[in-house]
Amino acid sequence: MVLVAHGSRDPRAAAATRALARAVEAARPGSRVLPSWLDHTDPGPTEVLRALAADGHAEAVVVPLLLTAAYHRRVDVPAAVAAARETAPELAVRVTDVLGPADGTVDAGLLAGLRRRLAEAEPGGVDALVLAAAGTRDARARGSVGRVAVALAAEFGVSCTVSYASAAPPAADVAVARLRASGARRVAVAAYFLAPGFFHDGVVAAARAAGAVAVSGPLTDAPELADLVLRRVDAATPV
Repeated sequence: MVLVAHGSRDPRAAAATRALARAVEAARPGSRVLPSWLDHTDPGPTEVLRALAADGHAEAVVVPLLLTAAYHRRVDVPAAVAAARETAPELAVRVTDVLGPADGTVDAGLLAGLRRRLAEAEPGGVDALVLAAAGTRDARARGSVGRVAVALAAEFGVSCTVSYASAAPPAADVAVARLRASGARRVAVAAYFLAPGFFHDGVVAAARAAGAVAVSGPLTDAPELADLVLRRVDAATPV
């Protein structure tokens, strides 16, 4: 398995990807799980796939560590696979769905991971939630984030609105302030991030300043996320 993360200048992000790779290996003994990054951190997925072919592997499964099927899934990941095939055509490669909603379905494991991180941040009750995502200009990708918010609202039995750290409104502090203005007193923020970094740090600061009682940590190596990776792998088809 080749995990493909977005990449960040923040070393905590790469550490989170490596931790997830170890968690996936532990969840499926005997498997080999290699991390890679599209930007900022080496190695890239093309390099990892070429190395696997050189080592004699016949097959690899690429797992995009992405929560929406936006530009990176539609363009960057296929381009990396195609580049590897130019020099290693003998390597059969499958590419999984992203970890966010696939075919409109929000995975129960993803929700369980978000619930775990919220419980760690705020074990008490809340009366409203904000799902804080990185942000994208892709309307379909934003729609998938909205589906997660709807599912999370049903899980907790409270309202849940979406906020974005970039590319689209509202920001986390605006979303928290709106909920508080409507009467909510215990607003928590569920971080829809796979790894720590600039965006998550900004969400934490903004949400706290606006009166949020808690902001959850990124999913990182949550066992539910490792299980989701394996289910995506098992469902992947050749490309």
